[in-house]
Amino acid sequence: MLAGRAPLGAAGCGRLLAAGLRPLLCGQSPCWMTAGRQYPALRVAEPGKEKRPVRKEQRSSLVVRRFIACPQLARTVRRCLKRGAGPGPQPLLLEFAPGPGILTRSLLDAGFRVVALESNSDFFTDLQSLENSLDGQLKVIHGDFFRLDPLAKGALKPPALSSDKLFETMGVAAVPWRAADVPLKVFGIVPQPLERNRLWRLLFAMYECSSIYRYGRVELNLFISEKEYTILTAKPGKSKIYQALTVLAQLGYEIELLHKEPWSSFATNLKNGALAIPKSVQVPNDHLCLVRLTPQQNLFTGGLKPSNASTFIFMVKQSFAKPKSRLTDRLNSWSLDNSDTLLKALEIPKNAAMCNLYPEDYKRLFEALQNSDMFAETLFHDEVLASTRTMNL
Repeated sequence: MLAGRAPLGAAGCGRLLAAGLRPLLCGQSPCWMTAGRQYPALRVAEPGKEKRPVRKEQRSSLVVRRFIACPQLARTVRRCLKRGAGPGPQPLLLEFAPGPGILTRSLLDAGFRVVALESNSDFFTDLQSLENSLDGQLKVIHGDFFRLDPLAKGALKPPALSSDKLFETMGVAAVPWRAADVPLKVFGIVPQPLERNRLWRLLFAMYECSSIYRYGRVELNLFISEKEYTILTAKPGKSKIYQALTVLAQLGYEIELLHKEPWSSFATNLKNGALAIPKSVQVPNDHLCLVRLTPQQNLFTGGLKPSNASTFIFMVKQSFAKPKSRLTDRLNSWSLDNSDTLLKALEIPKNAAMCNLYPEDYKRLFEALQNSDMFAETLFHDEVLASTRTMNL
């Protein structure tokens, strides 16, 4: 236990309630225990509480945030984040949207050096108080992880900020992409809605080595919906869930499932205590999945480079516009007259459907197209520009 650390008091609990969060009753007081000390914990509203109707336009604009409120879950996540780490001091960890800081305290107890990136002013104030009680082990920054490096011109106002400024404040230097060590570990719960958009934006940045990936192979440890995890890890042939996102994620990241946890284990910022579980028809979605996404060291080999990665991304996206269509038809739509010769050289059957190709096949296909006189990157130019604007929300 770190000396001098104080639990959140009545004022802190008041801020949590003001933010729409509900405390978990442990005995007669909202708390949880660690190393003999009490810390406030949070949970959704008690079962059976009447939920007020929310208009559709209000729901669509609300960013649903989730927080770790269960002490056992905090310890589990801490163990997961330590998995694979060697002996000695723990590496620097960027925790975005920590909220009340339940996990933050658990990480500090385990010896992590933590940078907390928080956009909510009430949570930010409490985290600053915790920072002031420590000796440099915690750094608190006002910002939003998903508003790093926006396209807007001019000076950035918090919670928007630049990754250069963030990394400078953290004292993290860039390392080569092929280096064995990652420069930084990141943990956070991806907020709803727009979860898919946020994953796409991270993927774009990774392939282009922009934003946080200018500093190397930053490791992401994210809680995402079970639905999105199922899509990320789908196998070829399953046309409804094997998608462009699947191909690009499996090719770009080493994907490791660390833990699955029911939605009910998390607190939300909804004042009516709702869980706000996204609907899913085709795949199960009963859990949040803690997934480790480590960029592949050998991603940029052959003809794939950060400078042409956006072209590769949109080649894959166009391929899945009609996932059951034949590869030869797609190549012909790109004005590639020698498609049969190309597929024979790649040892890909002429009648193969787009949804039956493995991620490595798409990379080999792209590298072969790069060497073809009939292929022009301008085929994707308009889509690249349009989607880049969408991803930088």
